[in-house]
Amino acid sequence: MKLLYHLLPYLQKYRSTLSWGLVTIILANLLGVVLPHFIGNAIDTMQQLPKDGEKLLSEMIWYSLLVISFTIMSGVFTYYTRQTIIVVSRKIEFDLRNTFLSFLQQQPLSYFQKTPTGDLMAHATNDINAVRNALGPGIMYPIDSLMTLVFSLMFMFVKSWTLTLIALIPLPLVSLAVYYAGKTIHTKSIEKQETYSKLTTRAQENLSGIRVVKSYVREEYEIGLFEKLSTSYLKKNLELAKVQSLMWPMMFLLVGSSILLTIYFGGLKVINNEITIGTLTAFLAYLVMLIWPMIAFGWVINILQQGGASMGRLQKIIDREPEIKNSTDTNYVITDIDGEIEYKNVSFTHESANRTALKNINLKISKGSTLAIVGHTGSGKSTLINLIPRLYDITEGNLLIDGNDIRTIPLETLRTKIGYVSQETFLFSDSIAENIFYGVEDKKTDELISSASVSQISVDVEEFQNKYETIIGERGITLSGGQKQRTSIARAIIKNPKILIIDDALSAVDTYTEDKILHRLREVMKERTSIIISHRISTVKDANLIIVLENGEIVEKGTHDELVKLNGIYSDLYSKQLLEQELEKL
Repeated sequence: MKLLYHLLPYLQKYRSTLSWGLVTIILANLLGVVLPHFIGNAIDTMQQLPKDGEKLLSEMIWYSLLVISFTIMSGVFTYYTRQTIIVVSRKIEFDLRNTFLSFLQQQPLSYFQKTPTGDLMAHATNDINAVRNALGPGIMYPIDSLMTLVFSLMFMFVKSWTLTLIALIPLPLVSLAVYYAGKTIHTKSIEKQETYSKLTTRAQENLSGIRVVKSYVREEYEIGLFEKLSTSYLKKNLELAKVQSLMWPMMFLLVGSSILLTIYFGGLKVINNEITIGTLTAFLAYLVMLIWPMIAFGWVINILQQGGASMGRLQKIIDREPEIKNSTDTNYVITDIDGEIEYKNVSFTHESANRTALKNINLKISKGSTLAIVGHTGSGKSTLINLIPRLYDITEGNLLIDGNDIRTIPLETLRTKIGYVSQETFLFSDSIAENIFYGVEDKKTDELISSASVSQISVDVEEFQNKYETIIGERGITLSGGQKQRTSIARAIIKNPKILIIDDALSAVDTYTEDKILHRLREVMKERTSIIISHRISTVKDANLIIVLENGEIVEKGTHDELVKLNGIYSDLYSKQLLEQELEKL
């Protein structure tokens, strides 16, 4: 029931098609269940007219035509049943995949930091497929079996109600067996899917980190670990299969018992002339027709239990309310931003963290100015700028954009106007052009070339055989670290953002290329608010304002010259880098 409750919005979307499917099931079963009646009458006719060959032939032709006609019509309606209900299950599977991905996209970064990718992959594949099975066969076969059961029992009661009651004696045992087996199957299904999640997580990590695995000669270790997980998954599957395999012989045994009882007591009734041989034949045919509903109920219990377990896992994500979203405070009148940023007593603590990442930050970045942020690893630099596109929400204080609280600006407006180059460069398995155009609807070649020229990736692209159409492989594996960073910078620039954020995105670039990029970037940054994070003083020295972060606090603030005179952290970093440059020259 919980499964249908969760899927009710999807089912309502296709209610007209499902209603037509229900009609076709009723018609298909009504036409099919009449066949044993015709066969029984034909047998009785053969007994009644053994010597009148001409009339007997005429009657047999008539019954044959009836059987053929009703079989064809039943088959046609059965076809339309599958074309409605099974097709709807595929459409709902499509909708569910889109809903699942949509809800994933709405989750904050913190969710993905604590949820393994392999686990999400298992949800998107096995779990959704299990739900689809529960929707298609899980809806069609119960209704189909119920109709067969109801119509068959109606005809059986009409022919001999006493024989029908005798035949139904084993059926309560069927229900009892299905109930207890169903509970076990549900538990085993959850365990199987959770083990599958661990298996896919390990596989995904091995493939993503293949360079590390090979570098540390851990192939055999990883193969052994994967084999252990595979064995565990195999055991869970076998445990589930054992329970399922017990259901089928149990169904056959109980239904077979009904047939034996019918043959024995029905035979006595034939001997006593209480019923005809034709009636007994029809009765046995109806019992044979009941074999499939009994088996189908057991099979459907399996897939419904598995579907219910999978839907429960999916629902944990779909029901999860996004922490960062538009709210009642959102002002949809705001459709653009100028780029003035102000932090007022801002503090931030990561979820489940034991220390504060940012403490009482007060900072104003004027529109069109450039802010540079330096500091040791773990000082809070990336966290500070991740608050601007609301990848995280502040814990305390206020963050203002153009004087508006950041929570009042529509998320789409805010993020569309921000060009963000993250510290961990990510490129898609596509062409260089498509990676640069990512997020841009109006794709213009001149803008592509211009942004690539600013980031200096154009120099490398011209050496590639397919130029900008070069496919760069998964996560840009065919490019060097510096090429990846420059492609990401071009992707941020082509958006023509009001706020440009570059998070240590020149670390893999040599100093000569860095100078050329910075020279071209200065022209771009004149028209927008820019924030640059870097460990290199050469990258940040021309900024309008430089801040130094230490343990989540601003400990130094000023221009390059002012900070050098302070003889603090910034000055120390500058002196060390000057010394490194002198040593390199030697």
